[in-house]
Amino acid sequence: MPDRRLPSEFTPNEITALLTRKRGEGARILDLTESNPTRVGLGGAGAAELQALANVGGARYEPDPRGLHGAREAVARYYAERAAAPISPNDLVLVSSTSEAYAHLFRLLCEPGDEILVPRPSYPLFEPLAALEDVRVEHYRLAYHERWRLDVDSVEAALSPRVRAVILVQPNNPTGSCLSRDEFEAVETLCAERGIAIISDEVFGDFSWPPSASPLPTLLGERRALTFVLSGLSKVCGMPQLKLAWIALAGPAPARKDAMRRLEWIADLFLSVSTPVQLALPLLLQARRPFQAAMRSRLERNLARLRAHAAASPGFRVLAAEGGWSAVLATPARAGDFAMEALSRADVLLHPGYFYDVAQDGCVVVSLLPDPAVFEEAVSRLVSLP
Repeated sequence: MPDRRLPSEFTPNEITALLTRKRGEGARILDLTESNPTRVGLGGAGAAELQALANVGGARYEPDPRGLHGAREAVARYYAERAAAPISPNDLVLVSSTSEAYAHLFRLLCEPGDEILVPRPSYPLFEPLAALEDVRVEHYRLAYHERWRLDVDSVEAALSPRVRAVILVQPNNPTGSCLSRDEFEAVETLCAERGIAIISDEVFGDFSWPPSASPLPTLLGERRALTFVLSGLSKVCGMPQLKLAWIALAGPAPARKDAMRRLEWIADLFLSVSTPVQLALPLLLQARRPFQAAMRSRLERNLARLRAHAAASPGFRVLAAEGGWSAVLATPARAGDFAMEALSRADVLLHPGYFYDVAQDGCVVVSLLPDPAVFEEAVSRLVSLP
């Protein structure tokens, strides 16, 4: 079997091994890594939404590589309502997940050995997806100085002749950060001048942190560089089990038209999105409103408790961010790994910051999704660790 594209080591990391042992011993673990809304009472698919999957039209199979036109119209309406960012259904391709979207875009943009730029810190998804397509990953830096800031020099320094795309994640997972207008314009200028595409992952774009109640910016609209915007039901509607996401194209018309022609050919090889979920998509997207209201309430409550505990506990600090479902928590300096200590001594599961290449020592990543009572107990245990 090929070794280059697959992991060379499958041994569980220390935290996973400890978690397995403690659960085997019957320990009650408070999970502050949970990112699945359907496991914390927040899933958006109720009886009416699930009933919509029974549309009799789902008995027929008339595939469209871009996705059924009615489903793409529903996504276009979502953007018109969300951010007054009009997009034609003809500039949309439906896929089963954002992971599949990345894979398609790497195939579209890159030859084997080409490179993509990804933020550091960020979610550790890009490297394995790129490796499967024989694409290399290089990094640019997000640095924390009262807020997360883009190191523009690190972007420019990483732009080798083989770079084909720059990935932006807004808000970033796990930092919750977005680029400022000046930062984005600097990136767009670099990309437009060099013919490099931008991939904007906006799956958390509907979830700004309080006191803001407005959706975070989208890169749809007039763009100087070829731009691909990604999102889907998993986060927008809290329906990860229904497996539908999308790629929206923006940028200069000639480049956009050529990219769509090639992307449509790739999508036609897979035809991965089921007919029932496409037929239900208009209703599913309408159902996002109560889900998002409940999610924002959960985020606001848990974020407020986390900030209150951190403010009252020496050495703890919640790093500033604009949105998303997780927070980066700075913890007191200590000799050991705080996440390992939290699991070992307090039965609280956290992700250490180094899982995401967070440079600051002692940082951990805290999901804001758990039930508030569980969240309160878990954070109380964390700040009580001597």
